[in-house]
Amino acid sequence: MKIYVLGNLLVKEDSIPLLMIPKLKKAFPDIDFQTVDPNENFPPEGEKNLIILDTVKGIKKPMLLDLDDFDSYKKTPISPHDYDLMFHLLLLKKIKRLEKVLIVGVKSEDDFSEVKKIIPRFLQISMACQ
Repeated sequence: MKIYVLGNLLVKEDSIPLLMIPKLKKAFPDIDFQTVDPNENFPPEGEKNLIILDTVKGIKKPMLLDLDDFDSYKKTPISPHDYDLMFHLLLLKKIKRLEKVLIVGVKSEDDFSEVKKIIPRFLQISMACQ
């Protein structure tokens, strides 16, 4: 099982998932937590089902999200600056390069205990999709 971890250590609010990696590896040693840059060939070729840990703005607590949850938030990019991860994933799903994308959304470093509870649910959903 692989979980892609996104974030940016240079931006405090965006570094939260990356700072959780050591604790997550200890709590879930059988999961491969891979740090990725979503702007660099993401997702890898041939990967149709993704699990992502990322910071999500506007949530009150950590939550499990499906890419379909964002489908109603369609936004057309006006410039390349507006081409974000969500738009990229929705586009890949539309052209059938992706099937299922599950996201564990976090908002602060204090979210670790909740994330630890969410990941087993994630695994159940992921297994049901295979």
